[in-house]
Amino acid sequence: MTPIGGVLPGLPSRRYAILIDVGYLYAAAAELLLDATSRRDYRVDAEKLIKSLIERAAIRLSDGELLRLYWFDAARDRVPTVDQRVIANMDYVKVRLGNLNSRGQQKGVDAQIRSDLELLARHRAIHEAILLAGDEDMVPAVEVAQAYGVRVHLWGVEPPYGTNQAERLVWESDTVETIEAEELRAYFTKSGTAAAATHGMVGAPMAQPEPRVPNPAVVFGTRQSVAVTMTAADALAQAESARPKFVRTTQTGEKLDPETVRSIGEYVGHKWLLTRGADNIADLLPGPQLPTVIDKELLVEAEKELGYSLRDHPEARIWVRDGFWERVHREFDYDEE
Repeated sequence: MTPIGGVLPGLPSRRYAILIDVGYLYAAAAELLLDATSRRDYRVDAEKLIKSLIERAAIRLSDGELLRLYWFDAARDRVPTVDQRVIANMDYVKVRLGNLNSRGQQKGVDAQIRSDLELLARHRAIHEAILLAGDEDMVPAVEVAQAYGVRVHLWGVEPPYGTNQAERLVWESDTVETIEAEELRAYFTKSGTAAAATHGMVGAPMAQPEPRVPNPAVVFGTRQSVAVTMTAADALAQAESARPKFVRTTQTGEKLDPETVRSIGEYVGHKWLLTRGADNIADLLPGPQLPTVIDKELLVEAEKELGYSLRDHPEARIWVRDGFWERVHREFDYDEE
């Protein structure tokens, strides 16, 4: 009988592990399939989804043997939910839990993924790794694993537009594959009244849905202006007039310091508030993470202002984001504490 991974007994195998950032997988798939942004809006048949991913890996790495699948998720105070307990009981699956804070943000998940990938590589436990993730924070772990001879295969969810994975993560991975919408559709369904409507339930009239604030990723992706109190041209002109207020000048050849770069991010935040619309910017709160497509646009605009690429300056990218959030938090009187 052929074991999981497709290797016949007695033949040499290349052992591999599957590492899944559940936050990325769920958010990307829900946006693609259901246009949903909160886990409350949809349900996932995680058991069947996991089995399908294991089967997919067995086909891709037919000469390999699965060590295990790592399921990186989050829970309040790291107390597993019923669904997470069920997943933890599956064969060849190990659940790793980060903390889910009061704002619904995951904490510690990325660090766990990096740690496990590095340890597996360092101890020669695997020859290949399948990483289903999108965050640039994974890059150092990918590089360490590769230094130990591990091949890293990056999987991503088909984006509705643009990209939903960090460009550098794509560059550093040995191979890159996209999981298409049809491969995921059977495992994601809308919950609540949305699910009732999907399944054709009739009877008592359903309440009209509240007007939905446009998803800022859609707005930014199509470059539409959403300013409603002035024309797009006037909004842009007002933003340009505020440039000296935010952007510090630098002499030719002078090394840019954190405050100079941070001021660029602050200016872009001010410009977007005027030209993209405050309602859409508010939808990005509390931060500090930005959807990949928006984060990329922020960095591109900052590079235009600075006149050079930030690709090889990770600390400068952080300063740009810090300046952006300083302006946005000030606009909405938002206290991070």
